[in-house]
Amino acid sequence: MSDLTQSAGDGPPFDPSAAPETVVLKADRLRLGLAWHNGETSEIQAGHLRAKCRCAWCTRARIDGSFAASFDDVAIDRVAPVGDYAINITFSDGHARGIYPWTYLRTIAQAQELTEEHDGSSA
Repeated sequence: MSDLTQSAGDGPPFDPSAAPETVVLKADRLRLGLAWHNGETSEIQAGHLRAKCRCAWCTRARIDGSFAASFDDVAIDRVAPVGDYAINITFSDGHARGIYPWTYLRTIAQAQELTEEHDGSSA
């Protein structure tokens, strides 16, 4: 029988350096601001975060074809830490199941920035 437990000396199963220095819910509750260790900053729109949720409910809705096309009117009601590796976001539409690991937030931010550059728009 193999031992699948992680020993205490192995460290966490994630990259702690991926965590941003700061996470700020903007006053309008429509944007989440992040400052990264390399000096870069990001702002992710609430609707974009809601659309990128990977919880089981959202994943099932995507498979079933019932996932909303956009979340333009959604705001962020609450941001809560999940250990040292992620945050949980509660949205104004009542959805509160999504856990966003730091590395996934960074990926979302980079993709949003690329889209905005391509479209010629800004956050």
